[in-house]
Amino acid sequence: MTIYDELVARGLIAQVTDEDEIKELINNGKAVFYIGFDPTADSLHVGHFMALCLMKRLQMAGNKPIALIGGGTAMIGDPSGRSDMRQMMTTETIAHNVECFKKQMSRFIDFGEGKAMLVNNADWLMDLNYIEVLREVGPHFSVNRMLTHECYKQRMERGLTFLEFNYMIMQSYDFYELFQKYGCNMQFGGDDQWANMLGGTELIRRKLGKDAYAMTINLLLNSEGKKMGKTQSGAVWLDPNKTSPFEFFQYWRNVADADVLKCIRMLTFLPLEEIEKMDSWEGAQLNEAKEILAFELTKLVHGEEEAQKAKEASHALFAGGGDAANMPTVEVTAEDFAEGEMDIMGLLVKAGLCESRGDARRNVQQGGITVADEKVTDIGTKYSLDFFAGDGVVVKRGKKKFVKVIAK
Repeated sequence: MTIYDELVARGLIAQVTDEDEIKELINNGKAVFYIGFDPTADSLHVGHFMALCLMKRLQMAGNKPIALIGGGTAMIGDPSGRSDMRQMMTTETIAHNVECFKKQMSRFIDFGEGKAMLVNNADWLMDLNYIEVLREVGPHFSVNRMLTHECYKQRMERGLTFLEFNYMIMQSYDFYELFQKYGCNMQFGGDDQWANMLGGTELIRRKLGKDAYAMTINLLLNSEGKKMGKTQSGAVWLDPNKTSPFEFFQYWRNVADADVLKCIRMLTFLPLEEIEKMDSWEGAQLNEAKEILAFELTKLVHGEEEAQKAKEASHALFAGGGDAANMPTVEVTAEDFAEGEMDIMGLLVKAGLCESRGDARRNVQQGGITVADEKVTDIGTKYSLDFFAGDGVVVKRGKKKFVKVIAK
């Protein structure tokens, strides 16, 4: 099976500009391709995960990835798939985020000499002359055509600024620059980026008279793709200081039954033959598949040792065995206990299981809170510091969120 056929079999490809040419390039290791990442935070998150896995997969097949950090475009913000305008960031914040991205990407991509590149589009976008852009780039974009794309049509209803309207031109110019400077002949992205990607291929064709290609990958979990990596407590980050390996493991362990095999196909590097055997799995076997998914992806992001620890901690909590030492923990001190006590609502907020006392009150009243295996339904329940001494106490919110609280 060729690498292109494998991408199709794994359900990764949504649409392409010229399938025959793309097959030729990818299957023969001739693709120099880029995927863009906007540095809007100081960590990559699960929403970037598919792109990173795809880059790794294609690099393993001999192709050369370019990770394009949007240090320049982040100064504007991408309206694609959004109903509002992104908040602008300072150049210092963007620079810090770029450095964080570099470290995390290195777990997926080999940046050894000649094998891959990491480029920041601020290197050319920040120095562009406005008049030059109007003269050299502007004539190649039709406003009428741009407005037909869904990403702009949605924003037009709520108000699209001229600032955001330029994003397609900026992203198209990225491809144009990468084509000329580094021989980049292919662009990848989520299927919500299709309009911007076509703009880049068209700009290269019009200005240089040469062809370049674009391919979009399916957003994971289809309509749920844009929610990928979102939980009640926020995003699921690749940085272990933001999302622990155990929490990362549990995120994947808790995917819906209908999505687990889809995730295994798209994101893991398990052989397709092995995955196909799972197609008939149901019931308890799906839980086994979820554990395989969680372990493989945690290993990919955090290493095998951390993945094993997370698996053991999961067993300790949910299966009554394994090592409980690796559960997520929160320490409490005497300062947290006014007059020697802390009520259940304060405990839930301190443990990070609820965002506010009001949120905590609702969860208690709805019967969703368990402390030391005892359901708590009285909002007046209070605890002393000694209650959490020794090995600590597990506090749960629902079936999937929990923390071990330990007295310090």
